[in-house]
Amino acid sequence: MPNSDFLREAEARGFIFQCTDMEALDAAMRAGPVTGYIGFDPTADSLHVGSLIQIMMLRLMQKHGHRPVALLGGGTARIGDPSFREEARQLMTEQTIAANLLGIEGCLRQFLRFDGPDGAILANNADWLDRLSYIELLRDVGVHFSVNRMLSFDSVRSRLDREQGLTFLEFNYSILQSYDFRQLNRTYGVTLQMGGSDQWGNIVSGIDLVRRTEQKQVFGLTTPLLTTASGAKMGKSARGAVWLSAARLPVFEYWQFWRNVEDADTGRFLRLFTDLPLDECDRLAALGGAEINEAKKILATEATALCHGRAAAEEAAETARRTFEQGQAAAALPGTTIPAAQLAAGIPAFRLFAEAGLAASNGEARRLIRGGGARINDATVQDEGQVVGTADLTDGAIKLSSGRKHHILVRPA
Repeated sequence: MPNSDFLREAEARGFIFQCTDMEALDAAMRAGPVTGYIGFDPTADSLHVGSLIQIMMLRLMQKHGHRPVALLGGGTARIGDPSFREEARQLMTEQTIAANLLGIEGCLRQFLRFDGPDGAILANNADWLDRLSYIELLRDVGVHFSVNRMLSFDSVRSRLDREQGLTFLEFNYSILQSYDFRQLNRTYGVTLQMGGSDQWGNIVSGIDLVRRTEQKQVFGLTTPLLTTASGAKMGKSARGAVWLSAARLPVFEYWQFWRNVEDADTGRFLRLFTDLPLDECDRLAALGGAEINEAKKILATEATALCHGRAAAEEAAETARRTFEQGQAAAALPGTTIPAAQLAAGIPAFRLFAEAGLAASNGEARRLIRGGGARINDATVQDEGQVVGTADLTDGAIKLSSGRKHHILVRPA
């Protein structure tokens, strides 16, 4: 068991998968504040729950007096991380990258404190990668990389085994990520890089580059790649990615995602994704029977409070209580609109469910209705061709429900 506060709590909560030298890192953290970083490539204008374990690691560092650095990949986004991907990423325009960087910065500011002398640091690797010349990179950095060793990385081999292969553009990603580590070490004194276990090869390469060129000891720490108890990829729901931005995903739906986790995941997710004390997480995880639902409500509220604020989390919890326990169509439910003229003319129920996003297609909506899982204003839809119109409006909206967990208010536009 580590002796430093950060590593001891990180291990107890389940954050640690691998470390390059746990004993030495533990000693460094006991000796004084350590500066560590995690990189976030702007592949979208919001991060999602799949990135949350990394954000929580930075948050935990800050809690224990260490300095976190969130590195935005404005430069490496022009290449795209090929790690364990089946095919190359689509290259983004400069405008898309800029918009995505702004959105991701907003997500990070929800979890980390960037103000004050001990505030987190927000950096962008475009600030130094954009100024690099190719010859300079080859002479200064490329000479320290063995192609044989790079080809041995699991993330590279997995792509080379496929027909599409790996482009030279993508092959450079590991070199640039290593360059980032050295640059952050020189600029901010960063001595720790963290990331998911799929980043192990890239992290070790960066450590080796710093050791060779700076003659310094630095460290790498990875988190486990999370799946749910049933084996599903973390951060995905039936309706797609679980985004951290309220502009991408309504707060109520974010709350619902956590409320609906599998019973077996409750304790693990309480430890990873809330600030609740460990003994309280253990107490809640030990609840059985119907009581586990109360634990999941606490998980949902605490996780949502970190992302969207306490007031929004409690409003989402109250909306859920009114919706599920009292059957009310609460105004805070997620909503969508449909042209008023279309509603006035009448629209078949199956089509309305598909257009509202409660089914991926008309065919799926038909199957939902045939299976008895579709409700309009809390009444089960008996006929997939049932016409829904303005007469079904209640307080200006129509409440659609798919099963017990997914609801949306449809309003005329």
